[in-house]
Amino acid sequence: QIDKYLYAMRLSDETLLDVMARFRREMKNGLSRDFNPTAAVKMLPTFVRSIPDGSEKGDFIALDLGGSYFRILRVKVSHEKKQTVQMESEIYNTPEDIMHGSGTRLFDHVAECLGDFMEKQQIKDKKLPVGFTFSFPCRQSKLDEGFLITWTKRFKASGVEGADVVRLLNKAIKKRGDYDADIMAVVNDTVGTMMTCGFDDQRCEVGLIIGTGTNACYMEEMRHIDLVEGDEGRMCINTEWGAFGDDGSLEDIRTEFDREIDRGSLNPGKQLFEKMVSGLYMGELVRLILVKMAKEGLLFEGRITPELLTKGKFETKHVSAIEKSKEGLNKAKEILTRLGVEPSHEDCIAVQHVCTIVSFRSANLVASTLGAILNQLRDNKGVGRLRTTVGVDGSLYKMHPQYVLRLHKTTRRLVPDSEVRFLLSESGSGKGAAMVTAVAYRLSEQHRLIDETLAEFKLTHEQLLQVKKRMRAEMEAGLKKKTHETAKVKMLPTFVRSTPDGTENGDFLALDLGGTNFRVLLVKIRSGKRRTVEMHNKIYAIPIEVMQGTGEELFDHIVTCISDFLDYMGIKGARLPLGFTFSFPCKQTSLDAGILLNWTKGFKATDCEGEDVVYLLREGIKRREEFDLDVVAVVNDTVGTMMTCAYEDPNCEIGLIVGTGSNACYMEEMRNIEMVDGEQGRMCVNTEWGAFGDNGCLDDIRTIYDKAVDDFSLNAGKQRYEKMISGMYLGEIVRNILIDFTKRGFLFRGQISETLKTRHIFETKFLSQIERDGWRALLASLEGVWVSVCVCAGGLQIHPGFQPFYFLTQMKGGAVPMPVAVLHSTVAAGASLPTALVSFHSFSRIMHQTVKDLAPNCDVTFLLSEDGSGKGAALITAVGCRLREAEQ
Repeated sequence: QIDKYLYAMRLSDETLLDVMARFRREMKNGLSRDFNPTAAVKMLPTFVRSIPDGSEKGDFIALDLGGSYFRILRVKVSHEKKQTVQMESEIYNTPEDIMHGSGTRLFDHVAECLGDFMEKQQIKDKKLPVGFTFSFPCRQSKLDEGFLITWTKRFKASGVEGADVVRLLNKAIKKRGDYDADIMAVVNDTVGTMMTCGFDDQRCEVGLIIGTGTNACYMEEMRHIDLVEGDEGRMCINTEWGAFGDDGSLEDIRTEFDREIDRGSLNPGKQLFEKMVSGLYMGELVRLILVKMAKEGLLFEGRITPELLTKGKFETKHVSAIEKSKEGLNKAKEILTRLGVEPSHEDCIAVQHVCTIVSFRSANLVASTLGAILNQLRDNKGVGRLRTTVGVDGSLYKMHPQYVLRLHKTTRRLVPDSEVRFLLSESGSGKGAAMVTAVAYRLSEQHRLIDETLAEFKLTHEQLLQVKKRMRAEMEAGLKKKTHETAKVKMLPTFVRSTPDGTENGDFLALDLGGTNFRVLLVKIRSGKRRTVEMHNKIYAIPIEVMQGTGEELFDHIVTCISDFLDYMGIKGARLPLGFTFSFPCKQTSLDAGILLNWTKGFKATDCEGEDVVYLLREGIKRREEFDLDVVAVVNDTVGTMMTCAYEDPNCEIGLIVGTGSNACYMEEMRNIEMVDGEQGRMCVNTEWGAFGDNGCLDDIRTIYDKAVDDFSLNAGKQRYEKMISGMYLGEIVRNILIDFTKRGFLFRGQISETLKTRHIFETKFLSQIERDGWRALLASLEGVWVSVCVCAGGLQIHPGFQPFYFLTQMKGGAVPMPVAVLHSTVAAGASLPTALVSFHSFSRIMHQTVKDLAPNCDVTFLLSEDGSGKGAALITAVGCRLREAEQ
C-alpha cells in the first residue's frame, strides 16, 4: 500500500539514467561561456589546479564555516621519514542570530573565534597561511577570492551576497588588530573533502558531500572551462549541483511533498535537487508524508498530534535510527511515541518503509548525478574503463546505516565501466582547506623558484644592445685581414657579387646538403615577360654512419643520389651547370671552390676538413664514371635563401637561416672586405655567426643549461651561439631544464624516467606543438615514447619550453640588426628566412618586434623563402653562368 502511495518516489534505472543524461547536459551548459549565465548548475571554477603530491610541508590554519558550528584547525605537515599530518582543532558555535544577522557581525564572530584559537595555540605573533572552507556557492576569479552567489543551509546574513568573503574576513581581522593572517585560499567543503582524501589517495579526483546539504566537485580539463583563460592542465570545478532542477528540468520527478518542502523553505524555488536528497530536508519530507497518510487514515488510526504537525520535529537523525536493521522498529516506536501518536507495530513497519523509500530515492539521485561526473572524467581521459576515487563527507553518508551501500550499488549499476573507490574523509573538509593552502603555498614557492631560474632566459633591452654591439665588433674583426685568423665570426667571402636581375635563363642542377636529408633538384629558369621557375626534386636520406664515416663514403653516397636523380629525370647525357648548396663553414677562394673549415650539425666525416668540397664532389663523379657535370658554384644555405628571395624581391640583401642550425649572410661593400682584392661593388658575406661567443664574449648570458648542452655536444666549445638558439639544440635545452626541475621536485613528482635521461629525446618540434596544442596534447602523443608521467601538482602550468623559446627569439633579434644596421639602405632592406623555427607561432612575431626595437632606423621586410636554398643555388649558378658568358 505504501509502495503504491509513494510510487512517484521509487525511481527506475531508466529514469535514473535519464536524470544522469540531464545532469550531464547541465554540466556542459555551466561550463560554457554562452550558457553559464542562465545555467542552473553553475559549474564554478575553484582555481584549485592540483591535488597534493606528497611534497607539501609547513604550518597552516584552516577555517571551516558551513553549518551551525564553526571549526578551526591547525595543521602541521612535516617530512621526516614520510609525510605526516598533525592536527589540533576547536569547535565554535555559530548562533542563529549571527547566521541571520548582518554580514559584519558574522565575520566579526569568525575573526573573534580565530583570535581565540591563535591565543590558545600561542601563535598570535606568527602570520601563518590560512585556508578558508566556505561551504556556500561562490564565484571565484582566483584562489584567494570568493564572491558569495547565494546563501544556502539556513544562513541569511545580510550584505554578504555579491561580496568577496575573503575581503570581509580580512577586514574583520584588521579591525581587531591583535593578529595577522595570510588567507591564501577559499574553498568549498566539497573541494576540501577531495583534497583531504587526495592526500591519502592520489587517484582522488571527485569530492562529494552528502550531509546537511549536498554538492560535488571534480577535476575538469581546462580546455572545457570557458570561464577561465588557458587550455593547459586541469582545474577543480565546484558543480553546485544542489541547484539542479531550479530551471524546471526535474519537475516530472518532483512530488507534492518536495513542492511543500520548497514552499516552506527560506529560499523557495532554489536548491531543488538539494531539497530532494540532503539531510537538512529528509526528516521533514518524511514528516509531511506521515501527516498526509495519517489524515487519510493510513497511519496511527488517523490520529494527528500537534507535535506531528510541528515543522522540524521529525529529524533526519530519526530516519537514520529507524532504518537500523535490528533496533529500527524499536526506535520507530520510541520516536513516534514522543510525537504522541501511539503507534501500532504495523505503524512502525509502515514508517520504517516510508523512511527507506525517501532515503533510497536520495541515494539513487546522488548516484545519477555522480554517474554523470564519472562519465565526464572517463570521456576526458579517453579510456574505456575509468579507475578513480571519490572522496566523501557529510553526516547523512556517515550516519545513515544503509545509505553508503545503496549509493555504491546504484553508482556501479549506472556506470558499469567505472571502477570507483569511495574514500570517507575522516578529518572533514577543514584538513582539505589546509591541504589546498599547502598546495598553493608549494606551488607559489615553486613558481617563484621557476621564475627565478628562467629569468636568465629573458634578456633585457640593455643586454640585447650589448649583444648587438659585441656582434658588430666580431663582424669587423672577421672582415679585417689582420684579425681574420683569430676572429670567431669568420665573415667568409662567397664570391657571389650580384643578386638575380631577371635575365637568367636555362636548366640547372642544384644539390642541397645541410642536414640528415640531401636534396637534388632540376631547376628550369625562363626569362622574358613571364618569368617562371619550374622545379623537380627528390629527397634522399643520409644515414648517420655515412654522416660520421669517411669523406669518400659521404661523397660517393652523394654521387649515387645524383645518378639516381638523373636517371629518374632522364637527363643523364646532358652536362648541366650545377650549384652546390653546402651548409657548413667554408673558406671560398672563388665561386666554385670552398674549403671546409669544420663540420657542424652532427656531421663528422673524416678527411674533409681543410679540403675543397667541390674537388671532393668532382672526384666522386669521376669515380662513378657515369656522367659529368659543370660545377659552377658552391654556396651556403643562407646565400641560397637570400638569392631565392632576391629573385622575387630585388631589395633582398640579407639571408637568414633559423632551423637545425642558424646563420646569416648579407651583401657587404667590397671596400670593407679586406680578404678579397678590389674595392668596387659588393659581395655576399657568409657571417658563420653560429661561432659567435666561442671566444667567451657571451659567457655572461649563457645559462647552466646552455653549458650542459655544449659540454655533451659533438663539438664542445664551438658554435656556442648556434647552440643557444638553433633548432638542433633548443629541445635539448628544454630537456635539461625539465631534468633540473624534476630533480628539484617541481615536475613529475620528482621522478626522472630513464627515457627523459636520453639525449635529444625532447625534439624542438615539440615546442611548436606545445605552443599550438598545449602540454596535454603533446604528452598524449608521446605516451609510452617519451616519459610516463602524470601531469601533477600544477607543475606544467609554467611551460619550461616557453622561456628558452622567448630567449631564442630575442637572441636572434639581437643578432639580426647587425647586418641590417650595417646596410646603408634604411628604406627597404629585405631579410629572407626559411621555415623550421620561423614556423613557430610566436617566434616570427617576437623576432620581428625585437629587430624593430634594436634597429629603429631600418625599415625591414621579412620574406619567407618558400622554395628553400636549393632554388637559390640554381639562381647563383644561373647568375654565375651569365657573368661568365659576359666576361667571355
